[in-house]
Order: sequence, then structure tokens, then C-alpha cells
Amino acid sequence: MFETASEGGADAIRIVLADDHPAILAGLRALIDGTDGMTVVAAANTGGQALRLIEEFAPGVAVVDIALPDMTGVVLARKAAALALPTRLIVLTAHNDRTLVQTAFEAGVRGYVLKGSPIDHVLHAVRAVMTEGFYLDPTIAGQLFDPRVAPGRRRASMDQGAMQLALTQRESEVIRLVALGHTNKEISGQINVTTKSIETYKMRACDKLGIRTRAQIVRYARLQGWLCEP
Repeated sequence: MFETASEGGADAIRIVLADDHPAILAGLRALIDGTDGMTVVAAANTGGQALRLIEEFAPGVAVVDIALPDMTGVVLARKAAALALPTRLIVLTAHNDRTLVQTAFEAGVRGYVLKGSPIDHVLHAVRAVMTEGFYLDPTIAGQLFDPRVAPGRRRASMDQGAMQLALTQRESEVIRLVALGHTNKEISGQINVTTKSIETYKMRACDKLGIRTRAQIVRYARLQGWLCEP
């Protein structure tokens, strides 16, 4: 179920919110509506509802939980990009893994905010994506970007990072099957390659993504939408 609200002043940044936790949604709405130059035009608690609201209201920004019940914020970003929607997406998450950050930006997300950070980081993110283009929570910014890099060059750095992290089709296939719980032997039978090759593909993918444990592989798969959508 979603809610709508008045659109505020003519020059206000119009924002759609999406989170399945009512307390977080209420807190974000109060924060944003209490800030000059910003207004919440609609709020949802699922990704599907959020996408419909983004299409309907065409807000400047959408602030979404990365772990919505029907799809991840990353999948939502991909769907919005496929529809060529101009809305800039900011995701909220409790995770600061480098892999998750890279995956989000590759999908078209423009802002990445940790839920454990001060709540006003959301406001900083909204302003940043409306002006400079991108926002990465300061807690994890140092993991991805050299602080000496000028803001205007950060997008190039992101694109280069995405190219370096890009998985081959076979690597993606193996990682997806690992996340689904299949053993190397089972995967070998499904895609008709040796178990030794399966281990090689898995190691290469994990090295590119900077992950080591099966839990991290599963988390990556969820962000890709492999585990929550048909």
C-alpha cells in the first residue's frame, strides 16, 4: 500500500520513498518534508509500487531500501533505467561491502547511504545527486575512491571499476548456481564443464567481486535479483 502527498513548492525537489518498515518510512518522510526545498510526493513499501509511483510522478529523486520484499533496490534501478526514467535513485542499506556498492552503481544507482549513518546523510545524498551527480556514504567512500580524485572524474572511475569487475557469462552462471545451493559436481553436470573448471570460474568471479564466503555470494545474487524474482 502506498501514500501520496502534496507536491510542496514549485522549486522543491520532489521525492518518492520506498521502504517496507513503517517506522523508517515515517522518519524519512518527516525528515524530508521538514527540510526546505524538498518534499515527499509519494511513498511505497514494495519495489513494484515504487516503480509505478516513479513513472506516475516523475520525481527528481527516489530514496529506496535496497532490500524491498519483492525486488532489491538494484533490480528496481535496472527496471527504471530500462524505462529511461530520469529519476535519480538513492539506496539505503545496512551493508558496506565493496561488491554491493559496485553492483548498485553499475545498475544505475546514484546514491548509496548506510542505515547506520546519521539520518541527515540522506539529505546530503539528495542534494548531491541533484547537483554533482553521485553520493557515496563517507563511511565507505575511501574503499572505492582515491580522495585526491576530483569530483568531475569520479564517474570515470566508477565506469573503469565496473569494467574491471564485469563477470563473464560463464562466471555469472556459476556464481548464480552456487548461490542457489548447487555443488560443483551438480553445476558441472548442468553446464557440461569439469568440476575443476567450475572452481576456476568461481575463484575468478570472487576475485573480481572481492568476496570470499558463500554468504557474500548469496548476498550478491540477491542484489542481482537471481534469488527473489523468476
